[in-house]
Amino acid sequence: MAEAYSDFASVYDELMDATPYEEWTERIVKLIREYGKSKPHGRPESQETASGENAGEQAAQAQDELDEEAILASERDLVVDLGCGTGTLSEMLYQKGFDVIGVDNSEAMLEKAMEKRDASGSEILYLLQDMRELSLYSTVGTVVSVCDSVNYVLEEEELLQVFSLVNNYLFPGGVFIFDFNTDYKYREVIGDAVIAENREDCSFIWENYYDPEGRINEYDLTMFLRREGELFERVTETHLQRGYEPAEIQALLEEAGLEVVLMRDADMDADVSDVSERVYVVAREVSKEKHC
Repeated sequence: MAEAYSDFASVYDELMDATPYEEWTERIVKLIREYGKSKPHGRPESQETASGENAGEQAAQAQDELDEEAILASERDLVVDLGCGTGTLSEMLYQKGFDVIGVDNSEAMLEKAMEKRDASGSEILYLLQDMRELSLYSTVGTVVSVCDSVNYVLEEEELLQVFSLVNNYLFPGGVFIFDFNTDYKYREVIGDAVIAENREDCSFIWENYYDPEGRINEYDLTMFLRREGELFERVTETHLQRGYEPAEIQALLEEAGLEVVLMRDADMDADVSDVSERVYVVAREVSKEKHC
């Protein structure tokens, strides 16, 4: 049995072609603009020119201040795509003008992401990391995580660790924007369901098994991938996801030091209800001293 997202990476984009990445990108940009700190690059700062006998000293001081502001701005404007997969959202955020770092724990998925980077000429930095061990070289203005990546964290203690690391690396006032599948979705909607699809170069059978005691949904994915001519190879992968309730997510975020500023039904863009299947969240860093 293959490791999750190994063989799947080769056909991930094809099988996920109905995923509304453009809609998600527009929503994220809007939420950053409304609640966050990050700004698209290409915004020159104005600077008055000093004159007189103190011009040199003032110019040097102004340059030092400008250098410090530039460093702070470079951190503030960084966007981390946590669980970036094949980099589709990372590329779209980059095209919107943001400086982007993509983080994923699947080498196969990152290989696809870097192929996209080579084709587009973008300057996205990709890091092979587990989100539970996130390690960045500076603070960042925004962290995003879509397509239920956080549901792959199966223990509350480990999810708290993820949220705490995100909080640690967020720029003062920065935001964490992410989505998650609710326990209701696994329990009532897709749990114990079978999904199958047949395409020209690949086919798949996606079998779900929901464990109500552990609140774990097991995906057994069987794929038939075209290798040569009419020859197909059968491969299998198993994925595990944990369902979370909105109240649990909010409590863990607050315990990690983040302030929840928005929580919405992601499918309906409405208030969260007992039958919400996917929820998106905006949480803000509130404890660090603000510099800019």
